Parts: sequence; C-alpha cells; structure tokens
Amino acid sequence: MTEQADQSYPPSTLMLTSKAADVRMAADMLHHARLIAFPTETVYGLGADATQAEAVAKLYAAKGRPHFNPLIAHCASLDAASKEGVLNADALMLAKHFWPGPLTLVVPVAASARSCDLARAGLSSIGLRVPDHPVALALLRACDVPIVAPSANRSGHISPTRAEHVWDDLHDRIDAILDGGPTSVGVESTIIACLENTPVLLRAGAITRAQIEQCLGHSISAADSLGDHDAPLAPGMLSSHYAPRTYIRLDARGVYTDEAVLDFGNQFPDALMRLDLSPRGDVVEAASHLYDYMRALDVKGAKMIAVAPIPHEGLGEAINDRLLRAAAPR
Repeated sequence: MTEQADQSYPPSTLMLTSKAADVRMAADMLHHARLIAFPTETVYGLGADATQAEAVAKLYAAKGRPHFNPLIAHCASLDAASKEGVLNADALMLAKHFWPGPLTLVVPVAASARSCDLARAGLSSIGLRVPDHPVALALLRACDVPIVAPSANRSGHISPTRAEHVWDDLHDRIDAILDGGPTSVGVESTIIACLENTPVLLRAGAITRAQIEQCLGHSISAADSLGDHDAPLAPGMLSSHYAPRTYIRLDARGVYTDEAVLDFGNQFPDALMRLDLSPRGDVVEAASHLYDYMRALDVKGAKMIAVAPIPHEGLGEAINDRLLRAAAPR
C-alpha cells in the first residue's frame, strides 16, 4: 500500500482473508503503523501497534474515540501479557483459568511494558486480554507486540460481529479488514480490575460474574454501572455507548405499530418489524445475535426499537448493560 502523505485516511480499505499469507500481510501493516480490523471471539477489533503512539493516534481518529478512554492491549499469551502488566494472585488465577478467552484484566503497568502512554490514556494501569480466536492469535504471534483493539466501529456505535459491519462503519478510514466470519460470542469481554485487594467488575461481559466468583472463591464488587467518567479505567464505561441511530425503549410490555421489536423468548410474535434474539429464551444465543439484530432493525426506518424484557441472570447481565447504554441520552 502506498503512503498517502496528504490524506488523513487511506484511500481504500483492503479486504483480507484468514489465510496465513494475509495474516502475515496484516502483521506487517501493523508494524508500519497501519490500522487493521480483525475478528476475536467477542466482536471485531480495530488493531493498532500498542508500542507506536502514531498508530494509536490514528486509531483514536478513525473511531472518533475520546483520548481519555483507555484501550485494551491484546497479547498472544499469558507470558506476553505479564510483560505489560503486574498480575497479582487474583489476576493470575483468573488469567490461568479464562485465557485465552473473553476476559480483560486491568492491572498496574509493568516496568517492562511496551504499550505507549497514549494507549493507556495516561493511566498507571493497563487493560490486558488474550483472545480465544485462531485468526487473532495468529496475528498477535506474527506481530510479537501488544495490539490495542477496541471494537472496530465508530465510537459509540453498535459493535461489529461480522466483517461487513466493520466495512459499513469504517471503510476508507482503516487500512484492512481480516475477514474471519461471524464472531461466536457476540458481546465484549468481561473487564475485571485487579488493582486493590478485592477485584472489581468494571464491565459485565461474556464471562459471567458467577463464573468469576466461582474461580476466585469469593464475591466481587461492581463499579458504578453508568455515568460518564473523566478518566475511566476501561472501555465501555461511558453512559452512552453501543447505540444505533434509532432510539431504544427498554423493557417493553407492549409495542406500537410504528416500532421495530427486538424480541426475546417470543414475547411479541405479532409485531410487524421483529427479530427475536432467542425464541427459546436462551441468553447465550441472545448475546450472539444482539449487535447483528440491532443493526438489522436500525435500518428499518422505525420510530423506535422496543426491546422485550430480558433476564439479568448470567450473560443477561452483559446484554442488559449494553442495552442500557444503547438507550442512554445522547
């Protein structure tokens, strides 16, 4: 790809496959401060070399993301992550149990960290994750540096679970998209802060609170679930986030004819514009469809998207967290 010195963004976005040669190409582009979207098990991430402030600055600009909102550094292994952050006993236990997987740990920055200050939004802590996706891991191994990778969408928009979602939001703003098919989990990673004596849940996600507590053998507290922060410790903590263009009405007990319906468990079978996250009422299935279905309903031209009540237990906690932020005032 030729250098475009007079342009803020690349003239086109390459569509790459998950083949080894394309992954190596993507790794080389990352080393040259390019922006590459790639699949993880949760959602598609927008990758930049965490060691290069220039690349990280490009990522913030492409997403329209506030610079005070820190990024998660993705690593190829626990050993690689341990060079970026200091994992205490609880963090190490969680990492060994859930990595590779949809868990992010916010820990103190290690003296050996290569991630730049801009990637951490100037904080003395860092968010770390080892994703459980063959394409993501192959890319990370080929790069051999931590890669920051927030969701590959414009800041505040619905997260992408397919390569075409990334294209819709970011084409001509990024250099390439590695297409690895639809993601399997569909909601972002759980974020746990291990900075004090007791771990704190910063963001509900694909691993449930109960699973975390079972692993640790004790309960965990949760950070303030909503509200803007001057310096959030982790992504996904701003009040308005994951939002479609169409306004959202939560916990609908009935629907109007001019509303689209995001159903759960077949509660509104007669609605005219309707997608059911899980007809059988399974929150795991619902999570895998959440962003895809929100995008599909967003283009229907409805006055509002009415969302059926969804249980808060298990993965339902993460689903309801995303919906609450999607429905927040903008």
